[in-house]
Amino acid sequence: MPVIECDVEAARERLENAGVSVESGNTDHERWRATRGDATAVAYDEKVVIQGARPRDLESLLRDGGGRAYVYFDGGSRGNPGPAGIGWVIVSSDGIVDEGGEAIGRATNNQAEYEALIAGLEAAHDYGFDEIHVRGDSELIVKQIRGEYNTNNPELRERRVTAHELLSSFDEWTIEHVPRDVNERADELANEAMDRA
Repeated sequence: MPVIECDVEAARERLENAGVSVESGNTDHERWRATRGDATAVAYDEKVVIQGARPRDLESLLRDGGGRAYVYFDGGSRGNPGPAGIGWVIVSSDGIVDEGGEAIGRATNNQAEYEALIAGLEAAHDYGFDEIHVRGDSELIVKQIRGEYNTNNPELRERRVTAHELLSSFDEWTIEHVPRDVNERADELANEAMDRA
């Protein structure tokens, strides 16, 4: 449950400018409430608390954009192809900004890796980061994104194009292969998602 310390009236104005409907609070302590997607923001004195399944739906509007972040991604399948899951984590100098994992149905390991990369990039874009450094333990995906390996599979080629489009929305980006233990949290999220598949 993200807590954002801020000027709550400026935060209200920012949400209203983004087209989010803001209502009066439900208690004497609440200044206002706003809902967007699967998230609800509740303003108190000098802070906004965001609740719900997808806090990013509102948090990205309330946090100051810009800055640098690291995006960790991992995907996998049990059976290749088989039940697949993805995991991603965004880390800034303030710590973990956001993370996610979900089952994506039947896919190959490489398809799941690309889906995890795309989901992490979309989240980083929503938060408005200027610079991202992407890290994953799939050497194939990293080298395909860098252009060091060809992408012969049409489905993977399509996902690579999508990833490049997202990467081009940042002022600066890098992508590197890291050992699985460096990518541990994204791996955990992907495995938890496969357990639910």
